[in-house]
Amino acid sequence: MKLKKQVILIIMALMGAAALFFQNYALAKSKISLNQRSLSMTVGGSSRLKLNGISSKEQKKVSWKSSAPATASVTKRGKVSAKKAGDAVITASYKRKKYSCRIQVAAGTGPAVGEEKESEGSMNEIMTMDERRDGSSANTVGTPDDFPQEYDYGSGQISGWSGYYMSKKLPEPKGNETVLNTAADPSVFQALYLWEEGNAPAVTLFTENMTGYFDEWDFRPYVTAVPMRDGMTPKGAVLLMAGGAYQFRGNYTDALTTAAALREYGFQTFVVDYRLQPYSQEEGALDVARAVRFVRKNADRYGFHPDHIAVMGFSAGGIQAGEFLMHYDEDVDGTALDASYVPDELDKIPAHASADGMIYSFYGRLSVGNMDPEWLAGGNLPPTFYVYGTEDPFYRQFERQYQVIKDMGIPVSRIVLDGWPHGFGSDGGWVRDYADWLESVFKKSTVQ
Repeated sequence: MKLKKQVILIIMALMGAAALFFQNYALAKSKISLNQRSLSMTVGGSSRLKLNGISSKEQKKVSWKSSAPATASVTKRGKVSAKKAGDAVITASYKRKKYSCRIQVAAGTGPAVGEEKESEGSMNEIMTMDERRDGSSANTVGTPDDFPQEYDYGSGQISGWSGYYMSKKLPEPKGNETVLNTAADPSVFQALYLWEEGNAPAVTLFTENMTGYFDEWDFRPYVTAVPMRDGMTPKGAVLLMAGGAYQFRGNYTDALTTAAALREYGFQTFVVDYRLQPYSQEEGALDVARAVRFVRKNADRYGFHPDHIAVMGFSAGGIQAGEFLMHYDEDVDGTALDASYVPDELDKIPAHASADGMIYSFYGRLSVGNMDPEWLAGGNLPPTFYVYGTEDPFYRQFERQYQVIKDMGIPVSRIVLDGWPHGFGSDGGWVRDYADWLESVFKKSTVQ
């Protein structure tokens, strides 16, 4: 019965995602336009044009032409390269209709507004990338040979996913071991409850007679530390929150698979089992903050700099990471939400994260990304790395928020997987790029 209940929850979440997909698709079909109507560029720079309102498959049917290729050339995928000073018009043809963008190219050494520079330039000396690719499973990491059987997640490829893996729960802590009463042990898989029993900040009353949820009424959020391979020194830490529309946590498809991949590139990883419904997004954000404090407190024991900590979330898990960064990081403790919460010594540690990974996710609330620069600026957000597929029902929201964040001057990068759906975990070939980016962030993230 318990498995049946979990499968029903998964089906409901997928049905909701499907409904949103068709709503967004219908809207997209009615509004086709070029993403830029004019561009000011400098010689040596480039920018990518595309038609908004059509699928990635249809993008391949668009033909591109430049009125002055010697000034500004354009590829069959819409990439415009500035060759010499002058004017040009780039025209996209699709289903007997034409869409134009006027290009002005000036002599100069730096990129103009909306332009990408074709060099190893960076924002605030942090590696940046903005790449659209087909995606590949060639380097997807399957269950490592040193993982205990209870942490076996299979191949890590979406082709091998099943209801079993999507609903499987990580082993719980032993006895009453918590982040406060138990010493961190980097040598083993270690699960620890985040809050002392009876002292978790909450505004939701989850009682024994409330049924139908993924977690039982007495669930206690916890963090699981994934050990490094023998002989490796960690470059930093990544805390991962799985997705599941707040209905379940897909740890064996999202978080654990990516944790295994990241440790191959030298990162200590932690999986956070945050609170789901009926609890609120705010309560879950405090779980994330608590885990960050534990990791930061024990940075020396794990072997990395305390400022080299990142959070990463998948779908709803990314929204959870965003809620933490927007409202519950640094010195904010549980009393901000629950006046009856009693702070302890771990609350003295700042919940500071130097980077965020938004994996098919965004800053906002479930299904709705926030595009208000003023609201986003209130979070003093760290460098952010987006990963998403073009067939995701929230694709247009990801694209829009990425641009908003970029225009705000926040260091931001992204990998866009052509033709990939919502929910692919560590599959697709993006983890190595994220690891390289994160290493560059950590080199600039030491708090004075």
